[in-house]
Amino acid sequence: MELITSPHLDAPDDCYEALIEAHQGLSTQESHAFNARLLLLLANHIGSLSVLRQAFAAARPAGSS
Repeated sequence: MELITSPHLDAPDDCYEALIEAHQGLSTQESHAFNARLLLLLANHIGSLSVLRQAFAAARPAGSS
């Protein structure tokens, strides 16, 4: 299975708004912890280590190893 990197969300602006709303009222530390938990939940949902590794590589800054 390949990582989908082309636009794939039904309502991207609504998804972004929901993510911002989920962070409302959180401290920086709480926000980082929320992101970590969210990542683990979504990784579990994806379920494929191959796809996750593709996502990890795609998320890294360009030129980093």
